[in-house]
Amino acid sequence: FLPQVDSANAGRVLASDAAVFLKKSGLTDLVLGKIWDLADTDGKGILNKQEFFVALRLVACAQNGLDVSLSSLNLPVPPPRFTDTSSPLLLSGTASSDLPWAVKLEDKVKYDAIFDSLNPVNGLLSGDKVKPVLLNSKLPVDILGRVWELSDIDRDGMLDRDEFAVAMFLVYCALEKEPVPMSLPAALVPPSKRKPLSVPGAMPLLPSSTKESHQSLPPVGILAAKTPLTQ
Repeated sequence: FLPQVDSANAGRVLASDAAVFLKKSGLTDLVLGKIWDLADTDGKGILNKQEFFVALRLVACAQNGLDVSLSSLNLPVPPPRFTDTSSPLLLSGTASSDLPWAVKLEDKVKYDAIFDSLNPVNGLLSGDKVKPVLLNSKLPVDILGRVWELSDIDRDGMLDRDEFAVAMFLVYCALEKEPVPMSLPAALVPPSKRKPLSVPGAMPLLPSSTKESHQSLPPVGILAAKTPLTQ
């Protein structure tokens, strides 16, 4: 990974170069900021080789649903995934199109029934209609905020039938005590949404909505905060 961001071969990585590269991980700016703060131990805005490897390791932790903290560094995780077709180690957007969808057919039928019962308009549900279903799960507000972020794949503040299935899948995983990932795994992206780089390409819109979800602590505000962004 290092040669891709250390073009001058100086053994260090500047914040600007690292930011462009780390964005390809598909993680939100909030999470990437936390990763940078932990890796840039002296706060100089430059990472040496060791610090850069710490950043990569933290990216891998976040992608696998682990806490972004130095205590996670010793946990066994697969290598980090980045949407960059130039490296054989990395997962490209097109490769994921062959993966079977993680949502099983029998579950999809159940999720579709819930979706239809919520009176979608033009095949879409607004945040206000999805909110009561999510809150009904009694999951923590920050988890529900992440579920919404991950399932609203095209960032339009609405969920279509497939995006709603992703939201329900993540809620049921969380209820089974499985961690909700920081970025949407390739196998969970609905086949209808699988275009090369479609998910990471939407990342620049994330900072405002991510921070908003963390600030709106009352459960009622969690999804209502999303709708103004689209108007």
